[in-house]
Amino acid sequence: MQKKFGQNFLINPRIRKSLIEALGAKPGDDVWEIGPGLGAMTVMLLENKLNVKAFEIDNGFIRVLKNIFSQEENFCLVEGDAMKTCFKEPQAPFLLGNLPYNIAAALLADFIEKKLIFSRMVVTVQKETAQRMAASPGSKDYSSFSVLCASAYIVKPLMVIRKDSFYPQPNVESQGVLLEKKENTEVSEYFFPLVRALFSSRRKTIKNNLSQFLFSRYGNKLSSKTDVQDICASIFNKNGLDGKERAETLCLDVFLSLAKSLENMRL
Repeated sequence: MQKKFGQNFLINPRIRKSLIEALGAKPGDDVWEIGPGLGAMTVMLLENKLNVKAFEIDNGFIRVLKNIFSQEENFCLVEGDAMKTCFKEPQAPFLLGNLPYNIAAALLADFIEKKLIFSRMVVTVQKETAQRMAASPGSKDYSSFSVLCASAYIVKPLMVIRKDSFYPQPNVESQGVLLEKKENTEVSEYFFPLVRALFSSRRKTIKNNLSQFLFSRYGNKLSSKTDVQDICASIFNKNGLDGKERAETLCLDVFLSLAKSLENMRL
């Protein structure tokens, strides 16, 4: 095991079974597995007659997986960093992953922003990350990551997983999370950069953050601060806001509407 990859094997068979059941895949379905390690979850997926495409970065585990599953017709191994290789493969409707803590949020956010949306996804992440994924407006865990997840999925926290369910034991608790695709996942091209911008300085109002975003992105098209102020006032007026709000108080629908208003400005 290489420490740099942040690997912690889920050694509790009861929890492994529960996570696979939560995924809801039926025999014959295609499933992506991120970080199969030594194949403990992989075996269970194959026993359920699923078609598994596993993504593994560790060369040692790659050799083991090739040896164990060389005769499995329903198993395919993709070598390398999943944050790069996933986008080169035909997408499956289901994803299962015991995600390394150090890449979990970045990987999930990247999937959403690049429109790699699964019908159902079950992931194991650090408990704090799970709380951010499912956080509601106004709560301490609500962030741009919460809004990104909510834009594509219905997020359902599953069981909290104790440290001793892993080897080696992590320093924190983990949690399973089920993400179910929303029927309408189309968002404006302005949505993701706008959400990040409005959360960029949590102590500032959305007016201040939006102004800074417009200057940095469209400064060459705007002749003065007055232009920016007028654009902000117009956008907020159309959305029933005064600009004094903070991003952590706004719900998903407001972010979607703000992005659409900005798109209609055709800057």
